[in-house]
Amino acid sequence: MPVELKRIYGKGHLHFITFSCYRRLPLLKTARIRDIFVKELAKIRDEMGFRLVGYVVMPEHVHLLISEPKRGTPSSVLQRLKLRVSRRLRKRRRSGNAGQLRLPFGETGEPLRSFWQARFYDFNVYTTGKRKEKLNYMHANPVVRGLVEHPKDWRWSSWGFYVLGKPGLVGIDVVPE
Repeated sequence: MPVELKRIYGKGHLHFITFSCYRRLPLLKTARIRDIFVKELAKIRDEMGFRLVGYVVMPEHVHLLISEPKRGTPSSVLQRLKLRVSRRLRKRRRSGNAGQLRLPFGETGEPLRSFWQARFYDFNVYTTGKRKEKLNYMHANPVVRGLVEHPKDWRWSSWGFYVLGKPGLVGIDVVPE
């Protein structure tokens, strides 16, 4: 890990996490793939015991607002989530290198080395104001990117829970103010 990158765990903070697909390619571009991601996110949350406060799944990256898990750290959550999703989406095909699994997700049809970009961005959130700011930012992301005209039209986010009180594709955990 680079010297300038310091992760702060064990303080009971929420963590605003951003991670990207390999080379920021739109590997999460289809509804089917985003649905698989959200299902795996729900399973990992149940297995590791963290609170999911907010999320948005974009075509080439993901934002999560989570608590620290009961077992492990946000880093171990991301490691497990990334591994689980890439394994679910990988098609096993033999290539010239018999021991290597290829990911046929590239626009050119060329196999990719990885589904996810290495590392992730982690911002500790410990105030109500910063939590609201991060939720607003992630929920606006599909609109800002021109994917939809209104956040209600992007079902791969926690926006509906906060504004309409509707359960979404994965349950959201309320954090007291």
